[in-house]
Amino acid sequence: MIKSKDIIVVGIQAWDIEIGSNCKNIALEFSKNNRVLYVNPPMTRSVMREQKHKENIQKRIQIKNGQEVDLIEISHNLWNLYPKTLIESINWVPIHGIFKILNKKNAIGYANDIKSATSKLGFNNVILFNDSSMFLGLHLKALLQPETYAYYMRDYLVKVPYWQKHGERIEPLVVKKADVVLTNSEFFEDFCRQYNANSYMVGQGCDVSHFSDDGETIKIPDEFKDIPSPVFGYVGSLTTLRLDIELLEFVAEQKKDWSIVLVGPEDEDFKNSNLHSMSNVYFLGRKDASELPNYVKGFDVTTNPQLKNNLTIGNYPRKIDEYLAMGKPILATKTKAMEMFKEHVYLADTKEDYVT
Repeated sequence: MIKSKDIIVVGIQAWDIEIGSNCKNIALEFSKNNRVLYVNPPMTRSVMREQKHKENIQKRIQIKNGQEVDLIEISHNLWNLYPKTLIESINWVPIHGIFKILNKKNAIGYANDIKSATSKLGFNNVILFNDSSMFLGLHLKALLQPETYAYYMRDYLVKVPYWQKHGERIEPLVVKKADVVLTNSEFFEDFCRQYNANSYMVGQGCDVSHFSDDGETIKIPDEFKDIPSPVFGYVGSLTTLRLDIELLEFVAEQKKDWSIVLVGPEDEDFKNSNLHSMSNVYFLGRKDASELPNYVKGFDVTTNPQLKNNLTIGNYPRKIDEYLAMGKPILATKTKAMEMFKEHVYLADTKEDYVT
């Protein structure tokens, strides 16, 4: 166990993200025995311009302008840094050599903000824990000089269009530079071992206490009163990068006596899908993370209807841990990462398997 160390956590999710975050959970766990600085991703100029109406972006603009403090104490041993430096949005740059120059400039500004915060906190001999921030992470080891640099790969981001253009070249370089690489599935461990022998699958922790209902204290939301049983349910982001709309439409069509309940924010494809015209499909919208156990309790069967693609093949869905903690039957798409759950979860290869 790591104790009495100073740890910097960087990644691609801010502390004020609206959904659950594995990286935040890790930072909280670290802070039980160490001092931890959780660093938000820096704001890009394009995001500042295009999303300036949003409350969280307004907060970052005020911090950039010196109107609010950038370093906030979250709890004992845990601080959150909002970087002041505005970085340029450069992923669109088609020439990789130019991208590399601009990316290093972005990383220098980001690292300077981190150095300023660690100086205020008196951090020394730090461990740098990088959760998937491959572009800025390429230079942070050299710029911050940590005692140990750990890279955490928990998603196949280089198969996401945003990351793919430059990420397929850069992420292997980050993996090579790391002192240790941690992954949440055997698929990612195999990938990383091509570039770094110190690559290990450590699984993915989950605070299941939030989903414990031993005392029957979790209440099913009133929304379920008008939803007929049996309920086949999903909680999480409804995105067509990961989820199979056609599969859900097939299940809803084949089993009209089932209620398909989807809890979470929708992307445009979900909003425009035929699911909205199907009488046995219910969209309950975005919910606060603290409410999710209540909605899971309302399901008779839980599901993770993943697409099978390069993005999802190694994906470890934390919701499986949460569903299991609630004692719910689970039906999920069979992938290499899901094989570790095969003794506890129904795994389906096809849409027909889902119905069966």
